[in-house]
Amino acid sequence: MTTPAYEEFSALHRADAPLLLPNAWDHASAAALVGAGFRAVGTTSLGVAAAAGLPDGTGATRSETVRLARGLTRLNALISVDVEGGFSDDPAEVAALAAELAEAGAVGINIEDGRADGTLRDAGHQAEILAAVREAVGGRLFINARTDTYWLRDAGKVPETGERVEAYRAAGADGVFVPGLRDLPAITDLTSTVGETPLNILYAPDGPSMPELAEAGVARVSCGSLLFRAALGAAVTAARAVAGGAPPVAEGVPSYADTQALADGFAHAAEPRIDTAPRP
Repeated sequence: MTTPAYEEFSALHRADAPLLLPNAWDHASAAALVGAGFRAVGTTSLGVAAAAGLPDGTGATRSETVRLARGLTRLNALISVDVEGGFSDDPAEVAALAAELAEAGAVGINIEDGRADGTLRDAGHQAEILAAVREAVGGRLFINARTDTYWLRDAGKVPETGERVEAYRAAGADGVFVPGLRDLPAITDLTSTVGETPLNILYAPDGPSMPELAEAGVARVSCGSLLFRAALGAAVTAARAVAGGAPPVAEGVPSYADTQALADGFAHAAEPRIDTAPRP
């Protein structure tokens, strides 16, 4: 049985107006995006891992990912969680994780077939994992099946991508995600192949624009780690400006009060606010 949140999130995946899914790495970044009007927010595995001082894509951030998801679901937003490859090769364990996230209030999950050693998980085994997740969460989580063929393969990208996408769709994936795919004709061909299944593409500053992706039939565009990396770059730029004697660019920088307000309704009521004086 599908839930209203699942149905709402699914309905946002439209080829005529693709869902732009920004990706957060902590509560503040997610709350800021929600405050800016984004109804749906995803998490970025790189941002979550880097913020915790851990490597991305190695299955090291299960606890951090679940903890963040539990916090973000308190926001008035539709939350989709990036779980890398599921933090396990055991279909039952990945399905249990998906069920835990669904119980926490998440509406989406992103599961990739890329492995830490730079190889791809066997397509048949990945399909078994996706099928187990589908059985566990029913219509509660939108399953976005990611294939890393365009990141981890040097040749045969198009044929293998199509084969994997078909296998993942048959296993119960709601949508398919092909990061690294930027060629518009190839994207258009793939949208024809997947039919009604939403195709997710990773936005790249030097890749196709949102209007071009919409024209190609893409239903969802993810920001991935872009926002996290942009935030890091902005922080370093501001620090260098101060060190060099020039004021950092203030345009778009939230005030202390605005940033503090992002925690409204999130912090535990029992936690005392000892010092609320503004800080630099």
